[in-house]
Amino acid sequence: MTEPSKRHDLLVVGAGSGGYAAARTARDFGCDVALVDPGPLGGLCILRGCMPSKALLASSDALHDARDADALGIEAGLVEIDLPFIAARKRVLVKEFADYRIEGINAFPLYSGAARFLSPEQLLVGQNTVLEARRFVIATGSSVSQSALPGLTATGYVDSDAVLDFERIPKSVVVLGGGYTACELGQFLARMGARTTLLIRSGHLLTPSDDDVGNALTKYFVEEGIEVVARATLTEVLRRGEEKVVRYSRAGSDYEAVGEEIFYALGRVPNVAGLGLEQAGIEYEPAGGIVVDETMRTSNPNVFAVGDVTGEYMLVHVAIYQGEVAARNACLDGVERADYRLVGAHTIFTDPQIAAVGMSEKDLQRDGIAYVSGRYDFAEHGKAQCLAKTKGFVKMMADGQSGRILGAAIVGPQASELIHEIIVAMNFEATVDQFMRIPHLHPTLAEIWTYPAEICAAQLGKKIPGDEQVELATSVPGG
Repeated sequence: MTEPSKRHDLLVVGAGSGGYAAARTARDFGCDVALVDPGPLGGLCILRGCMPSKALLASSDALHDARDADALGIEAGLVEIDLPFIAARKRVLVKEFADYRIEGINAFPLYSGAARFLSPEQLLVGQNTVLEARRFVIATGSSVSQSALPGLTATGYVDSDAVLDFERIPKSVVVLGGGYTACELGQFLARMGARTTLLIRSGHLLTPSDDDVGNALTKYFVEEGIEVVARATLTEVLRRGEEKVVRYSRAGSDYEAVGEEIFYALGRVPNVAGLGLEQAGIEYEPAGGIVVDETMRTSNPNVFAVGDVTGEYMLVHVAIYQGEVAARNACLDGVERADYRLVGAHTIFTDPQIAAVGMSEKDLQRDGIAYVSGRYDFAEHGKAQCLAKTKGFVKMMADGQSGRILGAAIVGPQASELIHEIIVAMNFEATVDQFMRIPHLHPTLAEIWTYPAEICAAQLGKKIPGDEQVELATSVPGG
């Protein structure tokens, strides 16, 4: 027996980062908005994603810096790891972040339980509560994908959720995957003492990235002692005594990777199962997520979807942005279109860090856009040399006619911070000529961006301030 229906202007299904952003934005426009979530409250980023992983990485980065301090004339001696302390610190931080988020969630009517559409206007929560709304926002997030690799389930493995809760580091780990989760946590495990092997399907880590970015990170991992096996086709998993064995083929030959543990990191899938999307007339793909247009509307114009459940950009800041766009359109009957030119910027917290904004060189070449590019290595940069942080490079791409900055990428120290300078410049549609004339403090890491800007400007025939000679480099589609 169901309870009588309760009606709201907007129901947000999922109280993670995207859903919470939608609810807050809708409330600002005077909408009667309620949240639906089965718990635990806090969202993926806080509970099992960004925040716990970055807490752990801070420890492994500090450990690595201590061990490498001889480059600065510091002999640290024996550096010990207190993993229970590291795990406890992570739990304290996560609880603080979650408590703060829950405080905000509790400002809204909250219906606890799994949600399922009964019709385009009705939602069943749990077993008894039926809700109605004029508009809906679906923000149910994603889960670790399941693998069909023969023998994996029977042999046993860990996913990112389990790795984040480790209080003992295995002696050896075979990592399946080369995306951001595999790279961040794979490097963490290696630095904490696990003999680590990454098996990847493509030619380098971070497959979607430009080849110079992915190849650079792959090179640095190998130099650090992490084995990276490229172009590996996984075939079977089995147990041999106390060890777990991953069999794979490569270049026509069969091989094995052996470890105490297997870390499965081959992606995430949108949480669409059990939502009853058919009853609401919402088009979706089980593996690809809910189909949305540029306004975040689904095939049902009164239902919006944001964040990981759409299967497009599985990034927290994108989910928040999409939630705000969806809420404005839902409350104001608007047609605001999401623009990912800058929002699609991303970073990966490996060491060295990776960050990018705008169009990659792959994008530019695919779309046939004439462009110029400039690159400058941290090994040639004074402040990086002083810090003994010389791995990596920055590069910038600009329109071949106007000089407007089209994209940039960085492999190097503090990449996640340094990329914001380019995001701001691109927000104001700056040209490389304008950018290279912006004063930069010296000596700083940030001033490294002036060099690729000057290289691009020189190719466009712009005069470079000062007398410094720069190397010219030209990149055109297919060239």
